[in-house]
Amino acid sequence: MKLRKVYAFGVLAMTPFLSGMAQSELIKYGDFDHWIIRNIKESGIIGGNTKQLYEIGPDEVWTENKPYTNQGGSPWATSNVMAKVCGITKTNTSVYREKRGDGYCARLVTHVEKVKVLGIVNIEVLAAGSVFLGSVPEPITNTSNPMSKLAVGIPFTKRPKAVSFDYKVRLTDDADRIRQTGFSRVSKVKGRDMPDVICLLQKRWEDKKGNVYAQRIGTMIHRFSRETDWVNGAKFPIKYGDITKQEGFQSYMGLISGDRTQYTRNSKGKMVPIQEVGWAAANEVPTHIVLQFDSSYGGAYVGSEGTTLWIDNVNLVY
Repeated sequence: MKLRKVYAFGVLAMTPFLSGMAQSELIKYGDFDHWIIRNIKESGIIGGNTKQLYEIGPDEVWTENKPYTNQGGSPWATSNVMAKVCGITKTNTSVYREKRGDGYCARLVTHVEKVKVLGIVNIEVLAAGSVFLGSVPEPITNTSNPMSKLAVGIPFTKRPKAVSFDYKVRLTDDADRIRQTGFSRVSKVKGRDMPDVICLLQKRWEDKKGNVYAQRIGTMIHRFSRETDWVNGAKFPIKYGDITKQEGFQSYMGLISGDRTQYTRNSKGKMVPIQEVGWAAANEVPTHIVLQFDSSYGGAYVGSEGTTLWIDNVNLVY
């Protein structure tokens, strides 16, 4: 079957000539073959080393310590960040460009990031790798409420049937996870660590005060409970409407609140929480899509060091 390439709304559509067959749209830069490499020089007080941060976008190399904004129309952001805390420039890299065949893929890793400066700061933080549709306003200036540093989701008005991508999973042997914030003692969190993928279709609106609300239209949340080699072209169906009574529903698939709350930038330029207030009718048209891949599913500072997720060729299926 021959395919033709069509660009629409930042998505590369691989459209079959044969009618009646499923159509797949490769999200722009979703083949992860193109990356921006940022060479960031950290502050001398913590060694002054030059660290590499990888961003999903047009092939470029940056040698300046300048804040990152999405480049080349890329809809993707990562958990790789440059931070300036207490006047100290520090980086975190938990997403890597990795060679795969003739191109590249993305490798997301959960690890412990350390910052030690005698008499100033001594922090060890568990950091998960994350790749998502959205943006991260740099530089990061503190470690409080990490979710509020991520502008999650992009405008989107289509109704895909599924998300399709290639993946590989590496799990650890740890029966439980840890919570390591850098400012309190390391604690144990019950349950084995797993990577996850989240796709939400939302109908969002903003009130006069700048508060952002959303109703959930479509849901796909999957946790990878088994270690695998590469699985190519895996398809994960999106369920529409109130899924609480549908087969396969799990509590973590419900409306987002509390520590799981996601953020966006409102029309006033301020980062605000996305308040999911209910389920929309199954036939509603979304205004935004949330698509996020994580090496650990437990949220900020929770996971097991070494849990890894590889992803490639992310498509929406119609």
